[in-house]
Amino acid sequence: MTLPQHDPAAALARSAIGAMFFSLFGGLWVAAWCVQTYGAHPLRLLPVAGITVLLFMLAWRQFRRHRAAHAAAEQSPQAKRVGRLFNVVNAGQWIAIFIVGNVLKNMGLQAWFIPAVILIVGLHFFPLAWLFKARRHLAIGMALCVWAIGYPLTLRHGPIHPVGCLGAGLILWVAALSAVRAGFAVQQSTLQAQK
Repeated sequence: MTLPQHDPAAALARSAIGAMFFSLFGGLWVAAWCVQTYGAHPLRLLPVAGITVLLFMLAWRQFRRHRAAHAAAEQSPQAKRVGRLFNVVNAGQWIAIFIVGNVLKNMGLQAWFIPAVILIVGLHFFPLAWLFKARRHLAIGMALCVWAIGYPLTLRHGPIHPVGCLGAGLILWVAALSAVRAGFAVQQSTLQAQK
């Protein structure tokens, strides 16, 4: 039920796809923090956009180098099944966010919405780690879950503190950078072996 990992080029392409998503969603979280903290000033958001675009382009570059291997690997029945399961996990995440958001609103606990979203996003990485055989996803999931539980209990303003969004965004940006860096290391070792 998991993707075969024997083709390093296809694995690098999948890692790059993940890094693209991590960079974009990380940018959204950091932008949310920036708006909550400083207001919607374009000059304040410019560095956030710049970092997001830089990480995305690094990941896109890695994907572009290996997209042929990715396209070939995606044709297998196993890869198609993994794609369907990935869609189920993602749909479950969004449904859980919708339900939890409504429950919190009806209970008068709207302040806990951001930590709840971070926790749900963190939890959704655990089945993805199994699905893609990606230990990085376990680390991301653990970091997001610990952050979602920890920051509201330790900061003075609890769950409404804007730093919740900042932490989630930085975790995803670090994940994007880690995925790109791992791809770069594999490419460098391949080049060294060819010399």
